Amino acid sequence: MSPAALLRGLKPEWLRDPRVWRTEVLAGLVVALALIPEAISFSIIAGVDPAVGLFASFTMAVTVAIVGGRRAMISAATGAVALVIAPLNREHGLGYLVAAVILAGVFQVVLGALGVAKLMRFIPRSVMVGFVNSLAILIFMAQVPEMRNVPWAVYPLIAAGLALMVFFPRITTVVPAPLVSILVLTVITVAAGIAVPTVGDKGALPSSLPVPGLPDVPFTTDTLTTIAPYAFAMALVGLMESLMTAKLVDDITDTHSNKTRESVGQGIANIVTGFFGGMGGCAMIGQTMINVKVSGARTRLSTFLAGAFLMVLCIVFGPVVSDIPMAALVAVMVMVSFATFDWHSVAPKTLRRMPAGEITVMVVTVAVVVATHNLAIGVVVGSLTAMVVFARRVAHLAEVTAVVDPDRTTVVYRVTGELFFASSNDLVGQFDYAGDPEKVVVDLSAAHIWDASSVAALDAIETKYAQRGKSVEITGLNEPSAHLHDRLSGELTAGH
Repeated sequence: MSPAALLRGLKPEWLRDPRVWRTEVLAGLVVALALIPEAISFSIIAGVDPAVGLFASFTMAVTVAIVGGRRAMISAATGAVALVIAPLNREHGLGYLVAAVILAGVFQVVLGALGVAKLMRFIPRSVMVGFVNSLAILIFMAQVPEMRNVPWAVYPLIAAGLALMVFFPRITTVVPAPLVSILVLTVITVAAGIAVPTVGDKGALPSSLPVPGLPDVPFTTDTLTTIAPYAFAMALVGLMESLMTAKLVDDITDTHSNKTRESVGQGIANIVTGFFGGMGGCAMIGQTMINVKVSGARTRLSTFLAGAFLMVLCIVFGPVVSDIPMAALVAVMVMVSFATFDWHSVAPKTLRRMPAGEITVMVVTVAVVVATHNLAIGVVVGSLTAMVVFARRVAHLAEVTAVVDPDRTTVVYRVTGELFFASSNDLVGQFDYAGDPEKVVVDLSAAHIWDASSVAALDAIETKYAQRGKSVEITGLNEPSAHLHDRLSGELTAGH
């Protein structure tokens, strides 16, 4: 291969093909336009100035474009992160929030390096569905205060915004419907002089690029113990949402992403965002779909430009953004919540077909998240519930059948199924110790031993027969089961 050909091969795809470059630039611009209203809305959910959310979206997108593991995925300020850190900001102020963002980034880097991405496969689908549905509910609930004790004109504006977002995509999808809704409602309120709450009432927008600095908090153990629970929750929520989004993009583009690199990259991006005074963030499912599915982007350039264009639009058009009515943003977030909710999961047809255990796991996940306003707690409780449901289901699959030889000298017990702590507890009671002949064979060729509880149960069976002068032979163990049984048998009771 010639040096020129080798050099061309090392160039990114968007530098080799002008058509790809055009697609990536336009995709980045569209995403930036769509990011502005959502970043402001999430800032309000977190209880911070719009600039904090906009800075976070800028630094998250630019940093993840460089260090992330999934090309073309958009990371920015998100509702999930805003909901987690809002109580900390409310109780202790912005300095503690920023410190928590930095610590959350450190947690994510550590978790990513430890391979936490591999644990995602243990989160059941019912927990995932509950996670998405509870996120949608919390986003909607966060809009309710903006609809209380407000001028009457707010309500028709919200309705008009929702109508625009429903019907405008039928005309064209080139421009995001939320952006069109915000522009139209802003023009109406400004031109007609309608007095309603605006973004400017929430705080000043940035007029310059963010500058790095340390969070304004005392560097003490008290501060660390205050921010650590929120930081860890944010790290878990951010990683879960980012890894779920990365998996979705993998499926859409038929390409593979490096989930470990993405986990570490999310952490680095949050550390950078914290030092620039942002509220942190993670991958955004909605904006990623605009970038990948609608705009056709496939490279890191679109992600980088989404953040860069966002800051340019804010600095140049800041006064215009300040006039956006809050009703427009409420409409956007209501639409986001409805679009996020998995309506198919609660359809009567689906509920009739789903196992009761799966429905229980989903409902528990949603209930815990809504009650605690903490997505991470809900996912943990939902996963634990799923484990219990699974254990109960599998425990009933272990069966014992007995066959006595015609000469009545031997009985063969055939055990089928998975033997672990839940199923092995009932195993001991399924043998006729008094009535069986002198020789007993326990055939485990159709079973598998998973834990020490099962070995202890087999030891108890042998002991009970031995007390009656009867011999027990255990046969048919597969290699892993035999290894575990040989290692633990006789060592699990007192006196050994």
